[in-house]
Amino acid sequence: MKDFFRHNGILILIAAILLALVTAVVSMLLGGKANPLANLVGIVTTPVRNGISAVTNWAEERYSDAFEQEQMKEELEALKQENAELKAKEREYEAAIQENQRLYNLLELTPKDKQFTKEAAMVTARSTSNWESTLTLSKGTNQGIAVDNCVVDEYWNLVGVVAEVGENWCTVRTLIDANMELGGQLVRTGGAAILEGDLALMEEGKLKLTYLPENSQLMSGDLVTTSGRGGVYPSGLVAGHVEEVRTDASGMTDYAVIVPETDLDNLQQVFVIKDFTIVE
Repeated sequence: MKDFFRHNGILILIAAILLALVTAVVSMLLGGKANPLANLVGIVTTPVRNGISAVTNWAEERYSDAFEQEQMKEELEALKQENAELKAKEREYEAAIQENQRLYNLLELTPKDKQFTKEAAMVTARSTSNWESTLTLSKGTNQGIAVDNCVVDEYWNLVGVVAEVGENWCTVRTLIDANMELGGQLVRTGGAAILEGDLALMEEGKLKLTYLPENSQLMSGDLVTTSGRGGVYPSGLVAGHVEEVRTDASGMTDYAVIVPETDLDNLQQVFVIKDFTIVE
């Protein structure tokens, strides 16, 4: 082998130089085109590179979409939270306006011949039984509320009377409750009678006026107030108006059906009269 390279070295060198020259000339003649081997490699690898590039682009797009969706979700949640806070503030604002209006009405319509100590309270529950009509309020003994305190709405219409008291709550027996009874006064005629709850009328949201004065000549729409007799309840609180006069089952006496002036089903805030004095 050594002898071969020693005797033929010059020929091999000349052959290598010629091959290099031929390769250069071919490359020049091809104008920069790849040689067959490089071309073959390119043909084989190009689809692979294209596939890798496509997968990479797809992954980048999916990542970008997922990132944008996550941002949109976060922004949506932030908007929902902001909307909820705005709605809560709007409700608080509306409630404050309504409460101010109720207080204004109560102040403007306060009877001029009396002085009242009153406590505002919210209605927190209503009875669901067919045997009673009661409201639960948000104030109790901690605020000086006691049994037999009268309860009115913002227009000084009678709502009922406190029947039970806890530290921070009380139960009000409404004026239509079957167990309700207090003195009544006919505004037009001046006659005295008794306001009574009645189980049958309670289902209709009404009560009755009994022990009517003789020859009372009641008319539909006649206003009935509290009489204040006995000094337990203040006088002049509007209970309701006469709807009609009926005769009881015995056929011996008449009574008037009374429709309350207050809207018992939709009361939100009421006022408990803790004390009152008559102004001379």
